[in-house]
Amino acid sequence: MATGGLTVEHHGIHPAPPKPGWEKLPWQECRPRASRVRVLEHTCECQDIVYELCQAGGLLFTRRHYRAADGTVVSESEWLRSVPGRRLWTNILLGHFR
Repeated sequence: MATGGLTVEHHGIHPAPPKPGWEKLPWQECRPRASRVRVLEHTCECQDIVYELCQAGGLLFTRRHYRAADGTVVSESEWLRSVPGRRLWTNILLGHFR
């Protein structure tokens, strides 16, 4: 996209590097709990780990796609109500959780 003669590349959100004292999340294997899952937000595809804020059945959860040499491993956080789910997403983006 050109803006005033400049070319602008589009990238998604990049999570901050882990902060001192960051906490490891208990990532779980993905299980089909709902027939539809809506991705509300996601981090940039240029990273080895891509996070998605998802909504299903009135709950929020974060899905993590870890791209390794032997394939992609997909896992998810616990399913939470709206406010705690958004708080978890924000803390992942800020580097407090991984």
